[in-house]
Amino acid sequence: MDAAFWIEKLGLIAHPEGGYFKETYRSDGEIEKEALPERYTGNRSFSTAIYFLLKGNEFSAFHRIASDEIWHFYAGSSVTIHMILPDGKLKHVIVGPDIEKGEYFQGIIPAGAWFGARVNEPDNFTLVGCTVAPGFDFADFELGKEKELIELFPQHTELIKAMSIR
Repeated sequence: MDAAFWIEKLGLIAHPEGGYFKETYRSDGEIEKEALPERYTGNRSFSTAIYFLLKGNEFSAFHRIASDEIWHFYAGSSVTIHMILPDGKLKHVIVGPDIEKGEYFQGIIPAGAWFGARVNEPDNFTLVGCTVAPGFDFADFELGKEKELIELFPQHTELIKAMSIR
């Protein structure tokens, strides 16, 4: 079962940040805009979930969203999520099946962090699930611009160049 198998069987489509996805859950309930922090422009679902797949030669480009996001490992290689926190600190979490090698079944990305990911085995793929709460809305999605990210975080220039869409 390779990446092509999962893309077909799960009905995944291309994602703007790279990789492939399919929304699998969107709660019926909503949080009213007035009850949310100012960073939200409207009502949001309580929670959303997707499948997300990266082929080994691809990456998820630096982006950020307004909500916390949790990645859950399902199949393939482990994946490293690189996060640049709002204070400029760099954090990495490896989501995968080998706990004894420092991998975790879940990786947590805090709201507002710039993050991207790479498959740890270039000849493999990773299949994860991503849960977002309050629920994901593309109005909350911002794809990083290489030049602007380097201006904000010059200490991470090499990583930003490696994981940005030009």
